[in-house]
Amino acid sequence: MSNAIESVLTPALVVFPEIVAHNIERTLARLGGDPERWRPHVKTAKLISTMRQMTAHGIRSFKCATTLELRTICEAGAADVLVAFACWGPRARRVAEIAAEFPTVAVSVLVEDARNLGEWKGANVGIFIDVNPGGNRTGIEQDRIDDIVELARAIRSAGLVFRGLHYYDGHHRQDDLAERTAAAWAGYDRLMDIVSALTSAGCAPGEVVTSGTPALPCSISYPRFQNAPFIHRVSPGTVVYNDMSSLQQLPDWGYQPAVFVLATVISHPIDGIVTCDAGHKSVSADSGVPTCTVRDRPDLEPLGPSEEHLPIRVPRGAPEPKPGDLLYLIPRHVCPTVNNFDHALLVVDGRYIVAAVNARGREAPLPVASEPLAASSL
Repeated sequence: MSNAIESVLTPALVVFPEIVAHNIERTLARLGGDPERWRPHVKTAKLISTMRQMTAHGIRSFKCATTLELRTICEAGAADVLVAFACWGPRARRVAEIAAEFPTVAVSVLVEDARNLGEWKGANVGIFIDVNPGGNRTGIEQDRIDDIVELARAIRSAGLVFRGLHYYDGHHRQDDLAERTAAAWAGYDRLMDIVSALTSAGCAPGEVVTSGTPALPCSISYPRFQNAPFIHRVSPGTVVYNDMSSLQQLPDWGYQPAVFVLATVISHPIDGIVTCDAGHKSVSADSGVPTCTVRDRPDLEPLGPSEEHLPIRVPRGAPEPKPGDLLYLIPRHVCPTVNNFDHALLVVDGRYIVAAVNARGREAPLPVASEPLAASSL
């Protein structure tokens, strides 16, 4: 490693593409080497360079949430992108515009309400029905099978393409994998009942998408997804970078953290406490405290952050980091942490390369050249 680290303005997002490649390969190995079984969510990746690493490994199908993510992954070489977010009004129109701009990409959207179908009339998009597996975030409750069948029929009656089912079971996070698997499999049994009902109604789904990171091993091991009459894809995104949570949820998968926040110790306010410049505007606090762990120093205990400050408790008798020292922090939740930064440092062949975090944030709420809205409409 060169001495360039001495010049880095912290806090800084540091990405190791070589480790990203390792994590992609570990995931594909668990999927039998078949990239068609993976539809990763790019809310984690954010960098077009990371997205291109995935497409270079043969992955062609993706998920996203924002229009900026959609545009970025289309530019990165995706062949098939599911916007895994209910889109209404201007968001729906923008998705349709991007789909028209990239006609060779199979863009699809989620629908859970027949009133949403009018948004997609004439648009070059496919439709997935969003099924609620019990997380109660979005989707039609999985026990409302008749309503799901009716919506599939409405999709076809509207002249739209019904592509399949989206079933995000990310609420299954039990520490014990056997308990997590039992809960996930019970949901998959109900999901297969939905598939059977749709097939009987002449609306067989072509694809079923399940599983973020926590439920990934549960989904891979579910027997009825093997040799199913539909394409089954899992959709974890966190595993390309990994974080404290994913490494705890999948401890035996050979994953490594590929993203760190480089922070500088700035203060030693009292004995046993040092403070660095990585508050919750740098390392996301959405998953609670501790927000991170310190690489090579698991004995250090990050405490509750403020906006720009992160105090860290040092055990009695342990060596204390000194003001000016650099710490590599592993986030507890890497996805929103990546979203905190405009730029990342890619570590390639011992050199730092500055790269934009291309899909950070969102597109402008109005076209830049548009006329201002009348005050009465705001």
